[in-house]
Amino acid sequence: MNNGRLLSLGAGRLRTVAAILISEVNQVIPVSRMIDLAWDADPPARARGVVHNHVHRLRQLLAGQAEIVTRGRGYVLIADPWAVDANRFQSLVSGAREAEPRTAVAKLRQALGLWRGEVLADVPGDRVRRTLGVGLTQARVAALQELGERLLLLGRYGELITELTGWLAEHPLHEELTALLMRALQASGRQAEALDHFHRTRRHLKGQLGIDPGPALSETYLAVLGGKPAVAPHFPDRRSAGPGPAAPYVPDRPPAPLPSVAQLPPRIPDFCGRAREIAALDQNLDRVPRPDCVVLAGGGGAGKTTLAVHWAHRLKTEFPDGQLFVDLRGFERPPMRPGTVLGMFLQALGVPDEKIPDPVTERSALYRSLLAGRRMLVVLDNAGTAEQVRPLLPATPGALAVVTSRRRLSGLMIRDGAALVTVGPLPADEALELLGTALGRQRIAAEGAAARELVERCDRLPLALRIAAARLMAHAGWSLADWTKKLADESHRLCELSAADPDLSMEAGLYLSYRALSSGAARLFRLLGLVPRPDVEVHAAAALAGRDLERTRRYLAELCEAHLFEEQAGGHFARTELVRIYAAKLVASEETPGDRELARQRLLAHTARSRLRPG
Repeated sequence: MNNGRLLSLGAGRLRTVAAILISEVNQVIPVSRMIDLAWDADPPARARGVVHNHVHRLRQLLAGQAEIVTRGRGYVLIADPWAVDANRFQSLVSGAREAEPRTAVAKLRQALGLWRGEVLADVPGDRVRRTLGVGLTQARVAALQELGERLLLLGRYGELITELTGWLAEHPLHEELTALLMRALQASGRQAEALDHFHRTRRHLKGQLGIDPGPALSETYLAVLGGKPAVAPHFPDRRSAGPGPAAPYVPDRPPAPLPSVAQLPPRIPDFCGRAREIAALDQNLDRVPRPDCVVLAGGGGAGKTTLAVHWAHRLKTEFPDGQLFVDLRGFERPPMRPGTVLGMFLQALGVPDEKIPDPVTERSALYRSLLAGRRMLVVLDNAGTAEQVRPLLPATPGALAVVTSRRRLSGLMIRDGAALVTVGPLPADEALELLGTALGRQRIAAEGAAARELVERCDRLPLALRIAAARLMAHAGWSLADWTKKLADESHRLCELSAADPDLSMEAGLYLSYRALSSGAARLFRLLGLVPRPDVEVHAAAALAGRDLERTRRYLAELCEAHLFEEQAGGHFARTELVRIYAAKLVASEETPGDRELARQRLLAHTARSRLRPG
């Protein structure tokens, strides 16, 4: 509405962009997040321009009523928060919690009266509806439950029965509201109807999710059946309790036993190092509230899986209800689909094949229901995207997901509150320790200088160091100095750091990360192989690629997300030697001589201009 006039936004993404801005009024929303939400994480090349055009159109439509301003790399809709129904709803619900019953009922009815159907039902895009709508939908149910409790207290059973009967006809799986309706029916002398509602809900739960009613709803049923007053059952509080640490989760009673699940692969017996990363993992485990997900992110060969498995075995006693493990093959073709993984997990948790539902959303709901109240560890190895991981995350405070990926999976941190632990090259002392564990500490001590040079030639990466150690053990007559000399030849270094198994190769690992890049980021990565230095400055990268600064920054951000580069201060981006060597190999094989020469000339011209600038 604009000054009482209904605005027409059409049915396209203009409506989606408006919904994103309105949902976080007076908050800066990065354009990258708007693109991610509006196109379900699969934007076209011109997405940024489309967003700019939509914002321009909205500015015209809202002129005189609200203002959309540019802040940094995003936009902010400046308006009265009370002009947004969602904010008015939250404020009214919050005020009702402190009010006496009759006033609370009035406020809650006013809040619930602001709803006109499902949240964002007329906004295109599944992702934006899930991201912006799920919290509001849960708040609506919590407000309805709050209203019910106040109506029960006031003895207004008829109003409550009418309210809940309509809601549960459309949402028959809500156990909290079913229990509330049963209490209202019992208080009205309609015991048979209360029992009938329980059995109807039990059939829905069994038929759609393959589960039985939870302990709280079952206790309400037993109370009604025995003719006893059904007191308010305990359900986990879904309402926001404001800032402050959450209390530890303690279930009312132990959940039904599950089959023994211990899917962790064996750990490497000679694991060493990674003291910083293990300390960071332990700290996340001790945080209050504790994150439900921790991402171990790092480039190929950094030893993410080895670290995750080692830490998981070390913490098995913290998760006595079992451990699930899957290789998601996120950078292979095809990757594991979430629905397939959920089917495997549900089978492991004892669900018969015929009881496993087909839709991914229902499989995920059943999986989370089975994990509720249990202390389980879920290791999701080699993830490709946040979307591949999200349906597999447990939703109970007793469980923890550990995700490994070549990418940072920033979406999990932004949307799901995941913690991030970066797994990079080992510190020099830990790299020497790993080499000494494999070859013998006396040998390392005897050839100290060669050993130190060797670990640097391997970029201090565990996979490269283990390959080098295996090659040395296979050639007992070679000294560390001999092997270091072989690795000094950059044209053969990647070849030397490979084993008979095609998966155990530094070049193969780099190829998987490179193949997952967008075409623009992949070409910039190749062209940077023409730069002999380990780092590059953003303006030089733009000149080399012949692209504008904004697009170059976006491509460099993608390379950093994939752990092929690391952003430094002052607009510089650094890479390891093996990454630089691989890029040099790619640019020689995949770019024409003419394109390589043009790129060099653009870089030389940029360098000359930079030297002529004063200061």
